[in-house]
Order: sequence, then structure tokens, then C-alpha cells
Amino acid sequence: MSAASGGEPAGRPPLAGAERLEPFLREAFPAIDGPLVVTRTAGGMSNPTFYLEAGGWSAVLRKQPGSVLAKSAHAIDREFRVLQALHGSAVTVPRPLLYHAAADILDTPFYVMARLEGRVFDDSALPGLTPAERRACYLSMAQTMAALHRFDWQAAGLSDYGRPGNYFARQFRRWGELWEQYRPAVEGSDIDALVEWLGSRIPDSEALALCHGDFRVANLMFHPTEPRVVGVFDWELSTLGHPLVDVGFNTQAWLLAPDENGGIRGLDLAALGIPSEAEYLAHYEAHAGSAERMSAFHRAFAMFRAAVGAAGIAARGRGGNAVNADAAEVGVHYARAYSRRGLEAALTS
Repeated sequence: MSAASGGEPAGRPPLAGAERLEPFLREAFPAIDGPLVVTRTAGGMSNPTFYLEAGGWSAVLRKQPGSVLAKSAHAIDREFRVLQALHGSAVTVPRPLLYHAAADILDTPFYVMARLEGRVFDDSALPGLTPAERRACYLSMAQTMAALHRFDWQAAGLSDYGRPGNYFARQFRRWGELWEQYRPAVEGSDIDALVEWLGSRIPDSEALALCHGDFRVANLMFHPTEPRVVGVFDWELSTLGHPLVDVGFNTQAWLLAPDENGGIRGLDLAALGIPSEAEYLAHYEAHAGSAERMSAFHRAFAMFRAAVGAAGIAARGRGGNAVNADAAEVGVHYARAYSRRGLEAALTS
């Protein structure tokens, strides 16, 4: 799927406040010529995302949703800050252009970033590519994640981007609180069983890196014709944390089936050209230079976070505050899938 493709996805409301946005952008960007066209993208279930076009000028806008359920969620300001820190580094990100903290234009804070051209895949099987291209794309993804975890966040001024203390304990507590908030929206999941299993196995590790928090195929852009990553998006959950949180999240595709958010479980990976999880992890480790290896805890913890995140989507859907019209059903489906696969990873290790 090309990020340059247009079209207003069904069920997605237009941008409220667009009539105030156009004069604001014209003042901020003198290069704008012609009427402003605003199109909602296919992604951005958490923070709504829009393409902006005016003559030969184009950009991307991300904003908070109309209703924020969790105090620490939808952190548009943090997204913009980390883009500023990473731009020009080995971790390719869109160039940040403008951040607007007030709610006077679009009723929420928002930022504008440069628009990259390339391919975005919702399916981890990377349909339409040759086996050699799929393999190269996966290895490029591993190398990009390794580059992120090697990034000198202290030199980039991000020393205060995370809080001190045991990262896993803090995250477990935070996501557990969110689960209690979202619980009414999801029934029939294994999230409570995951909470019980994880609670007695929280490791004590001092490894610290800049982490994306949702590092997966769908949040990457690949070159229009070459099998390599040219952009990493959706930094809402980024923080200073343990790098294996990212790795656990990134390797969920090997645990999930195709109908479980585009996983690759059960597919003929050799025929597709997709590396085995073991080979993929070895490639990441070789480029990251880390001696610590992923465990069942890291896999289960990643699934727990994803399940709670999906429960949040379901809760917003039930409250009428979601981007997608079917968010409640989608959120419940994913919450059940993530928690089921997470418990499997925990109990069969």
C-alpha cells in the first residue's frame, strides 16, 4: 500500500476545525499555494492522522483524538519531541515541521511533519513482494530497531524522557491500571491471567535505551522500490525503557495468526522469504550489540501491553470517541487474540 495513495476511508469523520487550519498553515508555511485538501489516512487509530495538500506543498498532520481516556496517552508533544531528536540520525523519521499545543485550531494539540513517499504494509506477510524482497525488508527492520536502541539519547537531550526505577515494574503497574479502566469494554479475554503470571516474574534489569513502544511492520515505511526502511512512525508510546520491550513487541508477528492483526503464524515462512524468529533475533542482536536475550517474560509482557492497548480502542469505540466506526469490535477481537497468544507464550516456554 502506498502512503501516497489518497481517498477518505469509510467511517472516518472529516477533520473538525479544518476551516481554521487553512489560514493558520498559510501563515506558518508561505510555500502553500492553492486550496488546502485534507484527507484522513488509513492508519492512526489512536492519534488521528491526515494528509495535507495545497498545490505542490504536502505534509502530514497528527492530532489528539477528541476525547483522551488515559492521562499519559495520545502524547502528541512527546511524539514531536522525539522526531526532533531523531531527525538526521540512523533512525529515519519524517522531518518535524510545527507543533501547536493550544486547542484553538483543531480543538486538540497537533503537529505537522514532512510527508515521506514509500510503501506501508498492514500485513506482516508483506504481500506483493518477492521472497528476496521480504527477507531484505525484515532484515532492514531489525537493523532499524537496533539503530534505535544504539541511539545516544543523552547527547540528544532526552535524559528526562523517561523516569528512573525498574522499568518493567513501572510499566506493569501503569498498564495494569489502564486495564482496570478498560475492563468493562472487553469480556472473554485472558488479560487477567497474564497479569497474574507477569506479576510474579518482573525482572530487575538496568538496560536503558530509547524505545518506540509499538515497533512493528505497520508503523514503518519502506522505500517505494527498494526493500529498506525509510521512515518510522507513531511515536506516541516512545520512552526511555528496556530495549527488549521493543523486541518483544516487534516479534509478535511470529506468534499471531494472519487474522490476528496481520501476523505470520502458520504461514510457510521459508517460501515467503521471511526469516525465522531465531534468525531475525540473531540479526538484531548482531547490530544492537546487546548481550541480553529475549525471554518468555518479554514475549508475554509485550502481548499484555498490546492486549490492554486493544482494550483501550474498544473502550473508545463504546464511548463513541474512536477514529473507526467498528473500533469496539476490532478492539475486543485484538484484545482477546493478544492475551490468548501471550498466555500461550508464557505457559509453553
